Amino acid sequence: MSFRSIIQDIKGEFGSISRKGFEVKFGYGMRSRSQSHRDAGDHVMVGDGLRQSCWANMPPELLRDVLMRIEASEDTWPARKHVVACAGVCRSWRGIMKEIVKSPELSGKLTLPVSVKQPGPRNSLLQCYIKRHRSNQTYYLYLSLNQASVDDGKFLLAARKCRRPTHTDYIISINCKDVSRGSSTYIGKLRSNFLGTKFTVYDAHPPICGTRVTKSRSTRPVSLKQVSPRVPAGNYPIAHVSYDLNVLGSRGPRIMHCVMDAIPASAVEPGGVAPTQTQFLHSRIDTSPSIPFFRSKSTRLENLPLSSQDKGMLVLQNKSPRWHEQLQCWCLNFNGRVTVASVKNFQLVASPKSGVSEQAQENVILQFGKVGKDLFTMDYQYPISAFEAFAICLSSFDTKIACE
Repeated sequence: MSFRSIIQDIKGEFGSISRKGFEVKFGYGMRSRSQSHRDAGDHVMVGDGLRQSCWANMPPELLRDVLMRIEASEDTWPARKHVVACAGVCRSWRGIMKEIVKSPELSGKLTLPVSVKQPGPRNSLLQCYIKRHRSNQTYYLYLSLNQASVDDGKFLLAARKCRRPTHTDYIISINCKDVSRGSSTYIGKLRSNFLGTKFTVYDAHPPICGTRVTKSRSTRPVSLKQVSPRVPAGNYPIAHVSYDLNVLGSRGPRIMHCVMDAIPASAVEPGGVAPTQTQFLHSRIDTSPSIPFFRSKSTRLENLPLSSQDKGMLVLQNKSPRWHEQLQCWCLNFNGRVTVASVKNFQLVASPKSGVSEQAQENVILQFGKVGKDLFTMDYQYPISAFEAFAICLSSFDTKIACE
């Protein structure tokens, strides 16, 4: 039996079970109605009906061999959705697939939802693009499947802009249809100060062991009706982005710095290691309604330390463009990935202030640029993740009163 036949047979099992009341959703993951609220992070659930399936009762040795061959045969999207489908059959299948599927650092592939929180590949840029929808102030990140076109990419993340009296929030979700703070698919946000010159990237999930981040909570009391015990309510600052005052106004390039709180500077060196998340870790929320949550004053944006000597943290800065006399504009080499001149375009490299080698300072870790009216390319690599890269790029969209 061919592997394609096996996949079709598995789908047949899904179809027969769904007619009995079990709902399966294909795409970036699968879920059942009975358990979608219990494990929304990975989008793969266990259904009672599948416990009786012949596929769920397959011997572990044979099952592992079959799943390894399926993972190896489905190399790129959209065919790679079969790997995600296999991870959603039952808990045992899910555990095996999480062992088989390699992180983007090793495979260069984004497969399971947690991949957007893992560092990108080493020594090569992972090509993505962002679509902006002006009407509803939303932004969508896609993985490029075809270098010649950006019309059929794989959806990764969505963000929605929320204006506040003193700041602006960009809510980030792995669900393109539900971009809200209270959703189980909410994974973080970007917050600006009033002038749009300083930004903080918050992760909705607890930090990985070994990272030095502190929890920041909402200034408003949270009642039991507002937050589900399984919905992450904490905000953990993991990066800070700042834009310097531009004395040339809109005629000159922007000057930006990024302090990556959760990534050591040594990660950009050969053999360096950045923390890699293996699953979505949910916050432990106190369910007592009498204990409100407050934010410490020390975590306000105005007081965020953006010093370059932050105890070994990775500091990124934009690569300085050169003035082109014939074109009469500032230029950077994007290797054909950017076609429209814009003040938003940038390339980030490791800053000398991080104390890294000159060779490490030459590698472009993130580049972002305009290719259409509301279309932008975003390419990133190790040690930052798609989530971190997307949040940094969102800061470029925000209006900067003091810089332009």
